[in-house]
Amino acid sequence: MAKTKTTFFCQNCGAQFAKWQGQCTSCKEWNTIAEEVIQKAEKASWNPSEAPSKRVAKPQKISDITTASEARLNTKNNELNRVLGGGLVPGSLTLLGGEPGIGKSTLMLQIALQLPYKTLYVSGEESAQQIKMRAERIHPNSENCYILTETKTQHIFRNIEQMNPDIVVIDSIQTLHTDYIESSPGSISQIRETTTELIKFAKETATPVILIGHITKDGNIAGPKILEHMVDTVLHFEGDRNHVYRILRANKNRFGSTNELGIYEMQGSGLREVSNPSEILISKNDEDLSGTAISATLEGMRPLMIEIQALVSSAVYGTPQRSATGYNAKRLNMILAVLEKRAGFKLGAKDVFLNVTGGITVDDPAIDLAVVAAVLSSNIDIAIDKTMCFAAEVGLAGEVRPVTRVEQRILEAEKLGFTSIVISKYAKLPKQNYNINIIKVAKVHDVVHHLFG
Repeated sequence: MAKTKTTFFCQNCGAQFAKWQGQCTSCKEWNTIAEEVIQKAEKASWNPSEAPSKRVAKPQKISDITTASEARLNTKNNELNRVLGGGLVPGSLTLLGGEPGIGKSTLMLQIALQLPYKTLYVSGEESAQQIKMRAERIHPNSENCYILTETKTQHIFRNIEQMNPDIVVIDSIQTLHTDYIESSPGSISQIRETTTELIKFAKETATPVILIGHITKDGNIAGPKILEHMVDTVLHFEGDRNHVYRILRANKNRFGSTNELGIYEMQGSGLREVSNPSEILISKNDEDLSGTAISATLEGMRPLMIEIQALVSSAVYGTPQRSATGYNAKRLNMILAVLEKRAGFKLGAKDVFLNVTGGITVDDPAIDLAVVAAVLSSNIDIAIDKTMCFAAEVGLAGEVRPVTRVEQRILEAEKLGFTSIVISKYAKLPKQNYNINIIKVAKVHDVVHHLFG
């Protein structure tokens, strides 16, 4: 029997200490260091020498290494495939995090039921009967999905060895524990050890493993930070539980871009893929309302048409309020200062509220011009034509600056039926005929003159 060892871990960042102290020197948090008893066994629960497809690594010249990519496993879910970069890579470890009740287990179970591969869904949080009830609501018939309610890794690997699945889903990593660590499930040492065992299994057998993880109140993945370093892909499932739309983002992806996102709609029968998100982000109002403007933005490679709403009113409480939802509040203050200094609009004594509809957050500077249009429209109470959209950045000198991939934005606006788009005069466009009126402006003054005469 190995010698019992007492170690102290920071429950916030996972840093290890030889003795207890009040403040973690790594993350500077107070009273987060806890004692954990560790007892290592002489062998790991997953023995690489017993793996069915053992591969011994040998040094190779970099010029001799082939760059042919391995075939990915199609998840039958276009939104997830897009975020992953084309599908699941054999032998990869994917970590999915999100708020409680946001739909992480529903999404993974839905995908497991639709996959044409033999899939083992391991649940440490729900009973088999609970999962069956949800499965009947989502996808009643599936011959390839197997359910295992277990939390001990030794039993999980014994079942894996017997059935030899193509994909393994763990719900969740915080509920697993191994006999070789004497601490409670969810502790730093248990998460680190069980993840290490799963990584060894995934790499040795080329089996993709998907982990569902809890998050802290700050929105970070619960457990040690090394957990995110160990896995190949980190996905975040975001959204407000009071709204039906969910967004899937990649915070880390060794096999693709981290700029992509997937959009889902929560329904009684599960999560529906939203193939055209512009339709849900633009309100269907027959009336002409002031203070609204449409912007052509990009999320990764996907163009989106989003609606910007602004409300400008006289300040009643003395100090004017500046509030932005889904948009950077400091950038809103900058744009208001530009309008006051460069365009002559007196907004210093007025409350300004800005909202990006749909509950999403946008960092694309191309929505600056739509923010300007929405603020001015609300200020003078004149509605903007609903068939017009905007795609340009606004500088401190009041100039309208070009943005990247403007042609893709124009084509998306044209496809959705917009008749005109306002862009920067300095944007470079290829010589081709568009079925949309392209309005080029150089300064904020030009925008004001074109919209309101």
